[in-house]
Amino acid sequence: QVHVVQSGGGLVQAGGSLRLSCAASGRTSRIYDMGWFRQAPGKEREFVAVITWGGGYTSYADSVKGRFTISRNNAEVTVYLQMNSLKPEDTAVYYCALRSTPTVPYDFGGQGTQVTVSS
Repeated sequence: QVHVVQSGGGLVQAGGSLRLSCAASGRTSRIYDMGWFRQAPGKEREFVAVITWGGGYTSYADSVKGRFTISRNNAEVTVYLQMNSLKPEDTAVYYCALRSTPTVPYDFGGQGTQVTVSS
């Protein structure tokens, strides 16, 4: 079992920046990748970014490419999401998730973090 604790987020004006963190604990040796998803009011949860724990390979949603950067700290078993040039449409609850293999669903253990971008 892996537990995650999210931090960061908040309220920022359009064009501003925020950084989210997700710290994992427990059986972290079984992490294949960790990622971020978000859910805006009235919308379905959507993929934002993911990073593999071994090779550090990253993938982003088209809507955030060039603005968001996902990174990891292996020693602290923490994944970060640096969000720059934020837009009002980035407003959502952001969730950290992880998988133990690439063939299983993501485990959304994070409590969610509100990100609000004002225009």
